[in-house]
Amino acid sequence: MAHTLVQFDFPYSGPWGAEMTGAMADLAHDIAAEDGLVWKIWTENRETGRAGGIYVFETPEAAAAYTEKHSARLGAFGITGINALSFDVNGDLSAITRAPL
Repeated sequence: MAHTLVQFDFPYSGPWGAEMTGAMADLAHDIAAEDGLVWKIWTENRETGRAGGIYVFETPEAAAAYTEKHSARLGAFGITGINALSFDVNGDLSAITRAPL
């Protein structure tokens, strides 16, 4: 099965670490229920003031729908400068390097 990876990266002023976990738990549960989502890794970099995530979706269509939805949600939070990139996943090479697909 071919997967689609989406990378979100955007300016973020916090909270960070455990405080982010508490503040974003409801959002994490909402994202976990997203159609076609295989998994997400949350990313944060306090030093550069950026956050985001790496997502894997079952299909390009699910990835595109989520990218549109999440970009709008981030915009509603007042976040600008959003980078959202989409990639096809090479499953054979990823299996060699132990990707959890």
